[in-house]
Amino acid sequence: MADVNMYRTQIVDTGFVTINNVFSDGEIEKILELINQADTSRKTFRKSADLFAIRQFLKEVPEIGKLILNDEFKLLIHNLFGSDYFVVKSIYFDKPEQSNWFVSYHQDLTISVDTKVELDDYSKWTVKQDQFSVQPPLDILKQIYTVRIHLDDTDENNGALKVVPGSHLKGVYRAEDIDWSNETEYICDVPKGGVMIMKPLLLHSSSRTTTNNKRRVIHIEFCNQELHEDLKWVERVDLQ
Repeated sequence: MADVNMYRTQIVDTGFVTINNVFSDGEIEKILELINQADTSRKTFRKSADLFAIRQFLKEVPEIGKLILNDEFKLLIHNLFGSDYFVVKSIYFDKPEQSNWFVSYHQDLTISVDTKVELDDYSKWTVKQDQFSVQPPLDILKQIYTVRIHLDDTDENNGALKVVPGSHLKGVYRAEDIDWSNETEYICDVPKGGVMIMKPLLLHSSSRTTTNNKRRVIHIEFCNQELHEDLKWVERVDLQ
């Protein structure tokens, strides 16, 4: 429990934590085998020279849920976040070895919902591949945790996330407003089978690869908040 308390404190204070050896090499290989068998012709799949992605990942590859949301992983989620948390978004990212994909500093300010409804405090609506996204009230964003499961060793040379520790405590914080005289940058190296947990309001970025090494990641968001009565989380998965 000491480690859990330490992890929880670090997330509160800095907005992120990395934990090694959450998934074994055997579990990672089984996960990748199911991904490789998936039907990539569906709308939620994106394939390009720079990126292969599967949106609504747990829905599109349903067999993978039992591997990822196993009892040990669910216990970690409950201990770190609380027993009332559930999945609200899942994405699989594969940035190929030759990819020069670069993402500048930003916060994750939108959620995925089942429909578009004009509501107070819900703004900046977008639609991608028939999926609605919206920026919800700040109180909802503050209760979200993102878990990034690393299927490959990831470091500063092949696209590990860079973050600004503590930036999640400053509300909506634009990249152009970063005062680097008062802020620091931290590179989140994560070994294969490890996870990075972060708050979506944490400023983060991703660099281009310089080593041609794979960097496959499963991105899962958890929350314990219900939305406006006219909206539903499009990917809700309970952990009970």
